[in-house]
Amino acid sequence: EQRPRLIELAGGEFDFTALTELDETVRVQILQALRPWTVAEGIRDLDSDDAVYILEDLDEDEKAAILQHIPAPERVALQRSLDYPEESAGRRMQTEFIAVPPFWTVGRTIDHMRETDDLPETFYEVFVVDPAYRLIGSVPLDRLLRTKRAVLLTAVKSDQRHIVKASEDQEEVARMFEHYNLVSAPVVDDAGRLVGVMTIDDVVDVIQEEADEDLRAMAGVGSDEELSDTVAYTARGRLPWLVVNLGTAFLAAFIIGLFSATIEKMVALAVLMPIVASMGGNAANQTMTVAVRALATKDISSHNARRVVLREVLVGLVNGSILAVLLGVIAAAWFWNLQLGGVIASALVVNMLAAGLFGILVPLGIHKLKLDPAVASGVFVTMVTDSVGFFAFLGLASLWFGGT
Repeated sequence: EQRPRLIELAGGEFDFTALTELDETVRVQILQALRPWTVAEGIRDLDSDDAVYILEDLDEDEKAAILQHIPAPERVALQRSLDYPEESAGRRMQTEFIAVPPFWTVGRTIDHMRETDDLPETFYEVFVVDPAYRLIGSVPLDRLLRTKRAVLLTAVKSDQRHIVKASEDQEEVARMFEHYNLVSAPVVDDAGRLVGVMTIDDVVDVIQEEADEDLRAMAGVGSDEELSDTVAYTARGRLPWLVVNLGTAFLAAFIIGLFSATIEKMVALAVLMPIVASMGGNAANQTMTVAVRALATKDISSHNARRVVLREVLVGLVNGSILAVLLGVIAAAWFWNLQLGGVIASALVVNMLAAGLFGILVPLGIHKLKLDPAVASGVFVTMVTDSVGFFAFLGLASLWFGGT
């Protein structure tokens, strides 16, 4: 309750950039408590990308109430960015940039930048455009400063090979920046007109958000969950995947129930069987994490998928064989039963192979269905490793020792 009051007391001294660092829930609460003209005055001092980031989570009526207090040229630019799809380059771009005609000289361009009051806070290149604002090329600032004043921009400009469409997904833009080591890239609309620029600081935020989103999804947590959310909202977001996990747990329990007679005959099986399932689950999570990340960065494609699958299966076989020897010796010494050591060692190899195979195949299959592998892979992989682990161990024990 005191945050909005503090901002109003600070007046023009408060830097609204601080709001971009807050959780969405807290930021929205503050903006809703402030008067619309106070917010309008505050965001006018920000770069357009920061202003859009602050406004985008508000309701349409709340946005309109704030935007009506902003002068028309700035309001139109902000509204245009807000009209682009969420998580698109148009939402992320900065609409402040330097664009000049091709007949200008280097000297005139430098003088223009010195005399202009509304330069972007940070920029890396000057864009050369035609009268319709279609992009012709760009001149990096370092080249501009090294060139004689009388030289025409057309003589020093570079053709733009890396152009971002405003409707392009922000993750694709981040991948392009990473692949080509870019620090900025022009953003154009469907007609090819220059409408903004993406800079490296925006892309770093995108990479962090996408990685955080994948991490949350793999844990069955909503991508928009924050520490400031209410207990009810957090519980509601997590419950569906917990219910699915409950279903997979019942499947594992059903498999165990099939071999109840064997377990009653040899209690040591009940002691050891969680080890097989746990080791398989951990191995599968390792494979799945690598696979999900590789799919996100497009390191896995149809050209190398078969080789990657074979590699993960072989990794599972190697690690499974090493761990099987260790576990078999420990189990045999623990229960003074060499046959039991052989059974659990064999079951572990089987489950580690299954972990490597399904840890890679499940994300690939989900990706093939045009779904996000980070969201659903964990549940299915856990179900497979638990089921295979229990069935292999108890099944082999039942065959070896009898009891079903």
